[in-house]
Amino acid sequence: MTRTLLRLLATPVAVVVALVVLYWQVGEQTNSIAVSALAGGDATTAHAFSDNVITKVGEHLKLVGISALFVLLVGVPLGVVLTRTRSRLVSIPINALFNAGQAAPVIGVLVLLVSLFGIKSWVPYVGLVVYAVLPVMRNTVEGIRNVDPALIDAARGQGFSRGQVLLRVELPLAVPIILAGIRTSLVLLVGTATLATFINAGGLGDIINDGIKNQRNPVLLTGAVLAAVLAVTIDWLAGIAERYLSPKGLRGERTA
Repeated sequence: MTRTLLRLLATPVAVVVALVVLYWQVGEQTNSIAVSALAGGDATTAHAFSDNVITKVGEHLKLVGISALFVLLVGVPLGVVLTRTRSRLVSIPINALFNAGQAAPVIGVLVLLVSLFGIKSWVPYVGLVVYAVLPVMRNTVEGIRNVDPALIDAARGQGFSRGQVLLRVELPLAVPIILAGIRTSLVLLVGTATLATFINAGGLGDIINDGIKNQRNPVLLTGAVLAAVLAVTIDWLAGIAERYLSPKGLRGERTA
């Protein structure tokens, strides 16, 4: 119990320490140009600095949250489809498509989408979903295929239909592996969402890009550390969900 509690508290403590150190470092090194960059070009108001940073964090979370929702809506059903016997003919092109999506540089995918459709509000989400859906899809396939065939036969022996077997037996037992895939996709999304700045989609990438353009390390450090803190925090929360949303009998086999 004590060891589990320490594991749960270690990440929040590390995040708080990182934010305190960031605040101290930025405060020590920031000049008027850096303040203006962090304030989004408006350093005339007392709260412009914090307001702009909070806005960029909110934009980043929006990019990650909406993309993650569509990753779930696409990845889990596709994973289920790929485990059905009749779908083996379509499994090769589907896998090839999303393997290519993850293998290609995400900035290249975003630029390609912009060149085809222009700068639209939905373009960054499509690029991020294509890049991050593979872990969820693969883990759904792996989780369902790892279900003990004896349990499936027992369910069918009780008169369960194929749909009932899927919903009551296969998917619940596959939850731990599916959650692990979701956890991986979330961390991927936090990192790759910083590149959305290059197609005017906002987020913490704006702060990082401003730091590079203005050659101001405090600005660059602020964006990079906040992105890392978001990734670590989301991974921690996903780990807790992975632990406590798994079926009770499987919780002891996995840790957050």
